[in-house]
Amino acid sequence: MRKVLSIAGSDCSGGAGIQADLKTFSAHGVFGMSVIVSVVAENTDRVIDIQDVSPDMIGKQMDAVFEDIEVDAVKVGMLSTPDCMSEVAAKLKYYHPANIVVDPVMYAKNGCPLMEPAAIKTLIETVVPLADVLTPNIPEAEKITGSRIRSVADMEEAAKAIHKMGCRAVVVKGGHAAGNAVDVLFDGKEICHFGTARIDTKNTHGTGCTFSSAVASQLARGLGLREAVRKAKDYVTMAIGHSLDIGKGCGPTHHFWHLYQYGLTEEQLSGKEGMVGNET
Repeated sequence: MRKVLSIAGSDCSGGAGIQADLKTFSAHGVFGMSVIVSVVAENTDRVIDIQDVSPDMIGKQMDAVFEDIEVDAVKVGMLSTPDCMSEVAAKLKYYHPANIVVDPVMYAKNGCPLMEPAAIKTLIETVVPLADVLTPNIPEAEKITGSRIRSVADMEEAAKAIHKMGCRAVVVKGGHAAGNAVDVLFDGKEICHFGTARIDTKNTHGTGCTFSSAVASQLARGLGLREAVRKAKDYVTMAIGHSLDIGKGCGPTHHFWHLYQYGLTEEQLSGKEGMVGNET
C-alpha cells in the first residue's frame, strides 16, 4: 500500500486540514499519516482560536514518520508562522521525499486568516522551492505574486510567475472566479486547463485541502502529473456535488459519498475479500 503524509493544521470540525486530508487519503486507497503543526478551534462558521505546535515538536513528528515508514508523497497544508515553515522545510530537505504537494493555506473558507501576513515571504523563500506541485487558489496566488487575477489569462500568468520561484509545477485553482470552475496547470513547459461546471452550493469547507491531498494520493499511486490533477479535480468535484449541509456556515464536502451511497460489499463486511485460498 502506498503511504502519504500530511503536514497541516487540525480542524476540530472535521471538514478541512488534517481531518480532510486523512479522509481523502483513505478514499484513494493510500495509507495516511499526519504531522500536526497547529490546533485550530474552528467550525463551519468561524475560527475561534489557533494554537501552534512548537517547531521542535513538528520536527520530531516528522522524524517519527520518516525514520520508520517509507513515504510515497507528502502534502503540506497550513503553516502559520515563519518558524514552522523553516522547520518543515529543513526536514523535507533532509529526508528528500518524492512528490511534495504544497497547498499554501492562508485563509479559512469563512475568510479568517490562518497564516501570519509576515510569513508569506518565508513561504516563498523556503517552502515554494521544495514543491513538486503548488496549489494556490486565486487569493493565495494574488498574495504570492502581488498581482490581481481577474481572468483565466491572469491565472496563467500567475502560474508562470510562481513557477519561477522554484517549484516544479503550479495549479492555480479557479474556485473563487466567476463562471465555470477552471483550474490552470503550468508544469514549466505547457499550460493545461481543467474545467467543470460550477456547482451551486455554499458547502465547500475543505475543498483546497481535499484537492491537494487527492493530487498527492494520485502521485503516490504512480500517476503522471497531468492525470493526477485531472483525477483530483474529478474527485473534489464529486465531493462538492454531494457536499453536506452541516453547521451554520460553509459545510464540508463529502469525501466518502460513494461508500455512503453504496456501502461495503458482503465480502468486505465479512473480511473475506482478497482471502481466496485462505481458511477462515
